[in-house]
Amino acid sequence: MSTAEQVLNVLSTVVDSDEVVRNPDLPLYDLQLLDSLKTVELIVSLAERFQVDISPAEVERQQWATPRKIIAYMEQRLAA
Repeated sequence: MSTAEQVLNVLSTVVDSDEVVRNPDLPLYDLQLLDSLKTVELIVSLAERFQVDISPAEVERQQWATPRKIIAYMEQRLAA
């Protein structure tokens, strides 16, 4: 399973919606699919799935505004 697929699986579970899989440019915060609590839940879930440390302080809302941006962030983190 690709990084993108894994990120989308985690994200769809956290936001409880498959729409994130169908629409990679879905505005997660604008649609209130993600809020501060769900963002922390997502950070913890992604950190566990990929065995990386992600500090909530390093995650900017704009950086995680869409599923596509979250995938890009995780791919960049895993490539480092």
